[in-house]
Amino acid sequence: MAMTSRQFLNHRPRSRQRGAVAVTVAMSLLFLLGFMGLALDFGRLFVLKGELQTALDSCALAAAQELDGQSSSISRAVNAGIRVGNTNRIDFQSVNWSGKGQLVGADLSFKDAAYLPTTNPLTARYAQCEHRQTGVGLWLLQALGAFSGNRAAYPGTLDVHAVAEASRISAQSACPVPLALRPKTGGVAPDYGFSVGEWVTLLSKKSPVSGQIGWANLDGTRSASETEAEMDGFCGTRVGDTLGTPGTQSKITESWNARFGIYKNSGGVTDRAPDYTGYAYTRVNWPTGRSAFNGSKPAGAPASAENFLTKRLAFASCADTGTSVSNCEVITGIKLDGGFKTVAPPGQTSGGHRDYGASRRLVIVPVTDASSKVIDYVCMLMLEPLGSTLDDVQLEFLGHAGSAGVPCTTSGLPGGSVGPLVSALVR
Repeated sequence: MAMTSRQFLNHRPRSRQRGAVAVTVAMSLLFLLGFMGLALDFGRLFVLKGELQTALDSCALAAAQELDGQSSSISRAVNAGIRVGNTNRIDFQSVNWSGKGQLVGADLSFKDAAYLPTTNPLTARYAQCEHRQTGVGLWLLQALGAFSGNRAAYPGTLDVHAVAEASRISAQSACPVPLALRPKTGGVAPDYGFSVGEWVTLLSKKSPVSGQIGWANLDGTRSASETEAEMDGFCGTRVGDTLGTPGTQSKITESWNARFGIYKNSGGVTDRAPDYTGYAYTRVNWPTGRSAFNGSKPAGAPASAENFLTKRLAFASCADTGTSVSNCEVITGIKLDGGFKTVAPPGQTSGGHRDYGASRRLVIVPVTDASSKVIDYVCMLMLEPLGSTLDDVQLEFLGHAGSAGVPCTTSGLPGGSVGPLVSALVR
């Protein structure tokens, strides 16, 4: 019996239907695989880019903080940038950046105030960190290339690039040490009556008067234990804050002396970082009593005596070339009471000033008026350790903290007009 027209139209071979579905499914899978490849692989690249950018931001900030216009500034900036940048983890938190190469010296460059490339440490003002992570493997896109037979259209690897640039600018808030400098009578900004290289006395038992320094709590309290805590780090001080006047110090020597790499048995460089050098200055080894930061060795000084910048390059300890507390006492003429037993190793010895050192003796000091209100900041060098909590010590005046040529930097909120210099990203 002949088929009707409806029966004829509805009659299709089942094998042909199955073939059409298979082709459709295969093409759909290829399409979906492409989208999955884009999502997963480019998502991975996005994460890697973010991690790399964080590392380079850290690198640039650390490097810029060292650009103080001194002869060693670029070498210190390179070392600081590499050290801090490489502490970040890249490629899904890989410690060694998946073996594709971490930051090296060639990744850092510098510019002067006119924004021109420079290798002169005296004029470098901007630090730039730039790095390319090459050969980042792609997962599904590479498989898609093999599946489609067109490998050239689907690369197996891509590169990820990031750059960051930082400079030192004025801060709104600062992280100074818990001290207060009183201007000299008639002294006004920016130097308040002091001269660069002048030694100024920090009084341990009396409130400061004209041209002196006293202990001052940055949070406005009077607790001596707070003073010690603030020596280990306190941020947020602003012009106009009222500082506290603490009583007799009882434990401040531990925090103070740690910056010179001098510790009791219970402490060490891993607990409190020292400066790049612990070499100290008193009239015993620096008879002129001024310009220890970068001055010429004065007549009558020991043969081993050199200025702070020279000793910093050598990572000298308080004991100069050794770890003996008694040798430190001979160099300085200070008797270190209270159980100090350990001096951080000097020079290239591991575990000492070279490995754990930071800029810990170039400090920001608030300038206060007669009512203990912060009116400004200056840069000073901590010259000597504390023999006891009852001793007076000396600091060297290095200039206004907001001047481009001073060696002090601070942490804090950038964007001030007259504050101390703080490292900030500019690109």
